[in-house]
Amino acid sequence: MISARNPMKDKVAIAGAATTGFTPHNTTRSQASLAAEACIQVIRDCGLTAADINGICGSAVPAAVMQATLGVPEMTWFANPSIPFGSQVAAAAAAVHAGLADVVLAYHTPYRLPWNTASALKDPFRRGGMATPGAGAGPETVAGVAGYTAWAARYLHEYGAKKEHFGYVAINDRSNAARNPAAAMKTPLTMDDYLGARMIRWPLCLLDMDVPVDGADAFIITTAERARDMPLPPVLIQAAVLGMIDRNEEDQTPGLHRHGQHVVVEALKAKSDFWTDGMDVFFPYDGFSFITLSWMENVGLCGPGEAGGFIEANWDKAANRILIDGRVPVNPHGGALSEGGSQGSGHVREAVHQLQGLAGPRQVAGARTALLTPGGFFFNAQGLTLRKG
Repeated sequence: MISARNPMKDKVAIAGAATTGFTPHNTTRSQASLAAEACIQVIRDCGLTAADINGICGSAVPAAVMQATLGVPEMTWFANPSIPFGSQVAAAAAAVHAGLADVVLAYHTPYRLPWNTASALKDPFRRGGMATPGAGAGPETVAGVAGYTAWAARYLHEYGAKKEHFGYVAINDRSNAARNPAAAMKTPLTMDDYLGARMIRWPLCLLDMDVPVDGADAFIITTAERARDMPLPPVLIQAAVLGMIDRNEEDQTPGLHRHGQHVVVEALKAKSDFWTDGMDVFFPYDGFSFITLSWMENVGLCGPGEAGGFIEANWDKAANRILIDGRVPVNPHGGALSEGGSQGSGHVREAVHQLQGLAGPRQVAGARTALLTPGGFFFNAQGLTLRKG
């Protein structure tokens, strides 16, 4: 059942966001140290101290560890939901609105582990980090990465799309990342570069898949009223949605016409005051390039199978990137394919900075609204609508 009920609309805000930046190779840092760095920064940016925090919500690093690391005296609520990061935002916002916590520190720590890069096996401190969705999926299954390659192949077959259409997503991200000091990958990318990249599993090549990185993002989530008393402009959460259908496994999904993204879109539209015609920045997930095309079609920017043509019609040749209707950028931070595979936290952080006017050379003039669709379409489709407070 899809409902328009949304009692927390605009009553909870993201007061600030911070990042360590991302590194595309194994560092000497631990996940806890990266998370702590980002958390300390966002606490300071929001004019708070550890004593002001009474809720913690993150991933990878347990909330109890972060509490002890940061010296938070007392917590009345904590959680460690699974990724993508829309889960953390939804849980923290709900906790604040319900009164379980007043100020929540949310964080995510992308880290190079064996599930996303074999080079992690060279580091004894990383070898055990396999407990992540998709980990352990062998070549005889379509779980995890293989699921998206299978459905990407189905997309090409069903719609007669071209592999170049995936390439536009990778090139867009790389062009945008060039203006982002936090990004892991900034070297310019051409279509020839893309088409010549090493194939991983047809039809997805190395440049179709998010970049494994070390780094962390952190956020302060609190009531809209309290956020207005903090140093930075508040970013109001219009709606947060997690969507899934009954047959949500990679090999059981009925088809490209019915999966978790459709649930997210229907619910998010019902709960929000704006949609694509009113968005100033768009953040479709791009952990695999194919997912971006799917989100573009399902949010209604174009019809099924038409994302490639839509991108070509909205391609800014001078900047070598997507600019919808000549004004709306897509993943201006460089997304998962170039800033780094942050499982959605980078998308949320960039949206917050855009709406706060803190995006530097990437800043979208007058940005007031952002549509985010983190996650894929099996068990992890998510959506957020954010607006300037």
